[in-house]
Amino acid sequence: MSILKDIHLSVLSTGIFALATAVIMTLYDQGMTKLHGQLNSENWWSLPLSYLAILVLQDAYFYATHRLFHQPRMFPWFHQGHHRSRQPTPWTSFAFDPLEAVVQALFLIGVVMLIPLHFVTLLAVLTTMTVWAVVNHLGLEVLPLHFPHHWLGRWLIGPAHHSIHHRRHGKHFGLYFTFWDRVFGSEDPAYADALQPPGP
Repeated sequence: MSILKDIHLSVLSTGIFALATAVIMTLYDQGMTKLHGQLNSENWWSLPLSYLAILVLQDAYFYATHRLFHQPRMFPWFHQGHHRSRQPTPWTSFAFDPLEAVVQALFLIGVVMLIPLHFVTLLAVLTTMTVWAVVNHLGLEVLPLHFPHHWLGRWLIGPAHHSIHHRRHGKHFGLYFTFWDRVFGSEDPAYADALQPPGP
């Protein structure tokens, strides 16, 4: 059953991300990261700014690696496990092949070494990543049907948007935002039209 394989890969990925967390904390103890806990009235604005900056960077990184892993020579090694489920479930969210999990974990390690981040910001990014991944693999639209036509909905990826990727592997590679799919022509042009709310 594909769901059992999803659970198996999710457990492996959890172990890899836990190892990455241990690496980050070890690097922090050695003074090799930019993580900090300093916050005052003069730098509070850095929290939302750095949070949005990391989401944008992570989205670009994910789009590039995700599209790369769909190349025929890479797919069996890096991404095939994630696509065993044509109908995704929450277990599919982190059903990464081990090599893909390592690549995604390396982003987090690199970020904390290169960009000054408050611990709260890092926690917020990890929480957003987890919740977003689960919601987008629910396999149904939990947002209003008119959401893709809203100015915000046109730029944010929801479960209906991502479920298309599981049916058509050449479309919808983004993580949070539809921007890169639009720029590089990988967004299904019929996506928004197919989600027109029913008439009265």
